[in-house]
Amino acid sequence: MANFLSDLVNSIFTPGPTPSIIIATNASFAALQLVLLVLLILTYSVHFMVLSFLCAGLWCAINWFVSELEAANQKEKEAKQIREARKGRDDIGAEDSGTETEGGGNQGEGPPPATKSERLLRPDDTQGALRKRKSLGEASSGDLSTDSEWDKVEEAGDMDK
Repeated sequence: MANFLSDLVNSIFTPGPTPSIIIATNASFAALQLVLLVLLILTYSVHFMVLSFLCAGLWCAINWFVSELEAANQKEKEAKQIREARKGRDDIGAEDSGTETEGGGNQGEGPPPATKSERLLRPDDTQGALRKRKSLGEASSGDLSTDSEWDKVEEAGDMDK
């Protein structure tokens, strides 16, 4: 028991769901459900039933979230192992062939694919030239200024008089 408590205190400062935190969370929710059941039996109040349903929903949501985190961590570990295996295979192939390039083994493949954030930050350059913004004088639909719109309104008002 003392070992569990020390693990629980240490797991507070450890990122991610640790086994001791998960056990403590499930034990706390089980105890809360038990207390709500006892209160429901003693008072016959529908409020404790509603609280019990809310508690059960939160308990399930937390356990689902923990399982999703564990699945994501597992996928991340597998992806890291694959990257390391590919890197090791590329390093071995580059050393054996004697045709090591300065680009890091990207022979004939072009630049590495951009991440989503890089694509959002970098302008679209698929046609070979950057897109050019239209200036106020180049606008195809007339003046873009709101002042000119007010001038048109004033001219229309003068014509009515």
